[in-house]
Amino acid sequence: KKVLSEKALKKARADQAKRGVVYLGSIPPFMKPQKLRQLLTPYGDLDRMYLMPEDPEIRARRKKFKGNTGKNFVEGWVEFRDKKKAKACAAMLNGTQVGGRRRGAHFSDLWNMKYLPKFKWDNLTEEIEYQKALREQRMQLELSVAKKERDFYLQKVEQAKQIEKMRER
Repeated sequence: KKVLSEKALKKARADQAKRGVVYLGSIPPFMKPQKLRQLLTPYGDLDRMYLMPEDPEIRARRKKFKGNTGKNFVEGWVEFRDKKKAKACAAMLNGTQVGGRRRGAHFSDLWNMKYLPKFKWDNLTEEIEYQKALREQRMQLELSVAKKERDFYLQKVEQAKQIEKMRER
């Protein structure tokens, strides 16, 4: 393991403090992360980007009825290396047309973005982990309830068989 020196650690913390996160309330349909990065890079250096995929059931329904089979994203977060540029980008682009070529896929879509003050990437990863844990906990609860119901049903079936054998005797 490589241990960071005190100076390097201080520099890394200062770098983290300078970063800013922009929330994208909606992402134009079928826009891929690569395209989003390409469109936002002129406004400042980007670092990390997380786009939340749409519900798998919605995508399955769209595919079933011969719709577009591509991935769709619902919302997203983009981390800029400089919070001033992030704030300026969000203020400048919010409510404006995505643009591009007139016949392009995203020409008439609008940007929906907001700068999140005092919000760091760690907050986002913590929230995602928390939601994941919550989902798993809910799933475990549902499974245990289903198991109890199944055991109760099997017990009643067994009782019914025993009562039937008693009657036959």
